[in-house]
Amino acid sequence: MKAFEKPKLAIIVPCYNEEEILPYTINKLTELLSILKKEGIISTSSFICFVDDGSIDKSWNLLEEGLKANRLLAIKLSSNFGHQNALMAGLNENRNGADIFVTIDCDLQDDVRVIKKMVLSYLKGNQVVYGVRDSRTSDTFFKRFSAILFYKFQSKLGVNIIGNHADFRLISQDVLLHLQKFNEVNLFLRAIFPLMGFKNEKIYYDRSARLAGETKYPLKKMISFAWEGITSFSVVPLRIITILGGLIFIISMIFGIYFLYLKIFTNGLLPGWASTVIPIYFIGGIQLLCTGIIGEYIGKIYKETKGRPRYLIEKSYKWKK
Repeated sequence: MKAFEKPKLAIIVPCYNEEEILPYTINKLTELLSILKKEGIISTSSFICFVDDGSIDKSWNLLEEGLKANRLLAIKLSSNFGHQNALMAGLNENRNGADIFVTIDCDLQDDVRVIKKMVLSYLKGNQVVYGVRDSRTSDTFFKRFSAILFYKFQSKLGVNIIGNHADFRLISQDVLLHLQKFNEVNLFLRAIFPLMGFKNEKIYYDRSARLAGETKYPLKKMISFAWEGITSFSVVPLRIITILGGLIFIISMIFGIYFLYLKIFTNGLLPGWASTVIPIYFIGGIQLLCTGIIGEYIGKIYKETKGRPRYLIEKSYKWKK
């Protein structure tokens, strides 16, 4: 893009079973896009792309209706490939169609007004702009506590992520083209972008409560997502296994010497099952845990070697000029 040209913006919105909030989201983002065009901040050919991640409700029907009234692009994936893959589908399929890309969740809990600040930040020279929550006052105590624990735990294990940042961000076309070099099947975009570097800025905002529908990240999915990030970007769990094995060996040697001392020099060693059964259960549990962790990494290698596609597109519609 030449310096005097207005950037062409593509807003990528993944959605899964969002029929309750989708009409509101379409109207809100269309209105925002219209304002930014009138203010001369972005190109008049900027657009919104919704990615239906295999919804089983009326989400796709609502998107088809939206095409008639708004300048939208809609992509329907053949199955539920997951949030991260849906994001990549929207980015990949439009990589040559825009200068800058903003990804935002369909529930619009993220403040859409921040998109203007993101574009202005890009015009100042930043290639990646992160939307970061200023606080978590709208969350329940449990969700707030688990989120803080999630970011701290990831950081301690060596995963470089932006605190209180999800997938609300702006990236340039150049960053997106470099993103194509990351071919892993196990995607964790929150850690990939900080790993890439590039000039970036954080923009803070207040996140609102969901207006309609249910969250797509219940506790089980949040734990799974956190584990995905850890095992995709950190080998610390494997190192912990090595350290744990060494500690158990040292402890067992100390106990062995201690029991030998009691046997030879004292009469204090009483016969019983505790000294036999408890260590067996303890070491057996540790072994199962370690085997499970190693299995997770082997499973990731298995998935990567298959080289299966991240997503499959069933339908793709553009607006009619």
